[in-house]
Amino acid sequence: MPFWKQFVLCLVVIGAGFAGWVFFVPGATETLRNAGVPESLVGKADISGDTEDAASGAGSGQGGNQGQNRRSGNGGGRNGAVLVVTQAVLPGVVNDRLSAIGTGDAIRSVVVTPQASGIVREILIESGDMVKKGQILAKLDSEEQVIARGQAEVVLKSAVEKSSLYHNIKSSVSRMDVFDSEIAEQGARLQLQAAELNLDRRNIVAPIDGIVGIMPINIGDNVSTTTPIVTLDDRTEILVDYWVPERFANSVAVGQAVEAMSVARPGQVFSGAVEAIDNRIDAASRTLRMRARINNASDELRAGMSFSVGMRFDGDAYPAVDPQSVQWDSQGSFVWRVIDQKSQKVRVSIVQRNPDYVLVKGNLKDGDLIVTQGLQRVREGGPVRSAGDRASGKEPVT
Repeated sequence: MPFWKQFVLCLVVIGAGFAGWVFFVPGATETLRNAGVPESLVGKADISGDTEDAASGAGSGQGGNQGQNRRSGNGGGRNGAVLVVTQAVLPGVVNDRLSAIGTGDAIRSVVVTPQASGIVREILIESGDMVKKGQILAKLDSEEQVIARGQAEVVLKSAVEKSSLYHNIKSSVSRMDVFDSEIAEQGARLQLQAAELNLDRRNIVAPIDGIVGIMPINIGDNVSTTTPIVTLDDRTEILVDYWVPERFANSVAVGQAVEAMSVARPGQVFSGAVEAIDNRIDAASRTLRMRARINNASDELRAGMSFSVGMRFDGDAYPAVDPQSVQWDSQGSFVWRVIDQKSQKVRVSIVQRNPDYVLVKGNLKDGDLIVTQGLQRVREGGPVRSAGDRASGKEPVT
């Protein structure tokens, strides 16, 4: 084949490829504009498909109409308007809720230990009993303390008699003897108080109201002041310690409402409030420790349970759009907004992706119509025709 024929054939192939690229590739004309091609040439390239389709369909009216329909996109439109589907922008909220895992503890919990050493002679409670403050839980051997108290009573009786006698015969004894008898009486009273205190300490009493745990001792055990006798839990309220990300540090406050669910009670929500907030962020986990107080008047919860704690906040508001509406080009992400039946490109940045919506940051407001389908032939400032807006609620997207 002569060289000039090969050259002409190459030009035809290149021209056909360029026309196909302009016709079929979305954003081709936008690429030409970004490359610096004059707008007059870009406009001719944009309508070239219409010319070709019209020419190919001149012999049969129906074929020409089909060519124009293919060129208009999604079934064509009046006056060359692109047929699209739109959806209104919804209000979206991010950082409006928090969920954390925590561990519960009784509002008050005490490990009871004896105040004296000795052998356990009597146990007056059982595991699971509800006891009151001051109730005797167990008793130690107390024979020596009983004898000591009796001796102190005898000494006190003697001191009282002597002091009384000296007061009656003041004229016959010196003032110093009277004073000494009074001191002896006071000393005897103190000795009796000490003996009674030592005897009382042989009784192991409850320091708080609470529920008795499993007792690790038996009658006959020799215990000391460090031996745990029993654990008492006041679980009328439960304290739940949990940790939240540091981005919520300025949003939480003491008294803020919380909702807690226990693994032992699935689906049941317990209400409470923030009891305390730590004074610093943990440097290793970048979290803030918090403590919530949960009402447990019905005694359904136990210390040591795991809880899922939820909190709600005002959050940050952003426009929410359909994921299909977000497009990309060399400059980043954008959406097509429809104003007065014309398309307008709006640059956006993605804040958060959700299963049904994408929260974006850009020049959008609630109710703006955004193109979600038929995006291939949409152009800046081009006419569009809606095939029916998709229904959407007014509730915020979270």
